Amino acid sequence: MPTPLARRGPRGGGERLTVLDPATGEALDEVPDQQPDELDAAIERAHEAWRGWRADPAARTTALHAAADAVAAAGADLAPLLTREQGKPLAESHAEVARTVARLRYFAELDPGTQPVTDGRPVRSELRWRPLGPVAAIVPWNFPLQLASAKFAPALAAGNTMVLKPSPFTPLASRLLGAVMSAALPEGVLTIVTGREPLGARLASHPGIRHVTFTGSAATGRAVAGAAAASLARVTLELGGNDAAILLEDVEVERIADRLFWAAFRNCGQVCMAVKRVYAPAPLCSQVAEALAQRAKSAVVGAGLDPGTQLGPVNNAPQLARIERYTARALADGARAVTGGHRLEGPGYFFAPTILAEVPPHSPVVTAEQFGPVLPVLPYGSLDEAVEAANSTGFGLGGSVWGSDPDRAEAVAGRLECGTVWINHHGELSLAQPFAGTKESGVGIAGGPWGLYGNLSPFVVHRPQEA
Repeated sequence: MPTPLARRGPRGGGERLTVLDPATGEALDEVPDQQPDELDAAIERAHEAWRGWRADPAARTTALHAAADAVAAAGADLAPLLTREQGKPLAESHAEVARTVARLRYFAELDPGTQPVTDGRPVRSELRWRPLGPVAAIVPWNFPLQLASAKFAPALAAGNTMVLKPSPFTPLASRLLGAVMSAALPEGVLTIVTGREPLGARLASHPGIRHVTFTGSAATGRAVAGAAAASLARVTLELGGNDAAILLEDVEVERIADRLFWAAFRNCGQVCMAVKRVYAPAPLCSQVAEALAQRAKSAVVGAGLDPGTQLGPVNNAPQLARIERYTARALADGARAVTGGHRLEGPGYFFAPTILAEVPPHSPVVTAEQFGPVLPVLPYGSLDEAVEAANSTGFGLGGSVWGSDPDRAEAVAGRLECGTVWINHHGELSLAQPFAGTKESGVGIAGGPWGLYGNLSPFVVHRPQEA
């Protein structure tokens, strides 16, 4: 299958990357395949811009609100372009633009302030906060704008400048976003660079970068951390998940089936904190699988720009191949496809919404992160067994517990090894809350004031107390 990296322009006109439309598999547009000297120049501009940007917090607040206004005004252009390169339904792209605007406004109003430090000595100490300098962000293809804003909004609000690299599968809306925001921000404050590897590795290891924030796979996250270690840059890594949903024996299956289905299948399952495994009491397992299969069968699959589409394509050919491989392995190991289980015929990267039953617990579709429209439903005998299974993978991003007694569900939730847990829903986040994973799901904290402080360095001033 072709990928966005399959074609390049002539060297005389500069290296180019071809971006494909996942709904058709055909070429959509091209972007620059930027080279090391271009990256060096972008980071140098970020250094130059930092001198002025860090100096005036009030001007930063005004500029970030102006950037939010500009993004909101450009939503009619940004959302369709995002859908064409990423595949998600247009309504979800508009929601992603709105989330970007909201995040800019939220962080524009946060002020780290100063705090007195007292310990009984005759010294007055004050804790202040300083920006780090130019920082880097490397963003995946599932939520290109939303995840980019989760990185640049707190970084810029803190007084840093940023060089951001989107995925080569989805660079178009990010480039347009950067152009839209450039009208409100000084030159060099936010720079978008595009290109194939090793551009990301060079960005992460660049001596001019003081903080590297990355969202993606655990394997790539390790590589990013290793690259950043060369210059002792700070890292924040959000590394995916394999979230489990535990259904208790008192759960009302039909009442929660819609919420559970969309918690797993939103954005075609390409969500780091989507439900990726369902554990149901053995007597209820068939009912749960059938209820989810009914939703899967009725979901409208198609191009994201089609008004009726509820599930778009998988974003890219390598990811589609991974989903096919994991599903085929599960079926070969004895799993049963209650519905789906195959790629859809025709152009584009479409995979049938799939519910799997009787899946061996060692199957990769259970133990790994499938990141697509495939959901295994597994039975359990005792609650201890369900909790142990939910905690059995190396991931620890999120999890949920579903039942008629919220207090009991919350007690079970407290036993899950993850950064966020939900009761009777899954995947909803507030801009004001921290977002972090345990185990292989991440390092550092994003979101809320914690995301702002992650982009700042403490600076303590001591002076003798006045007599």
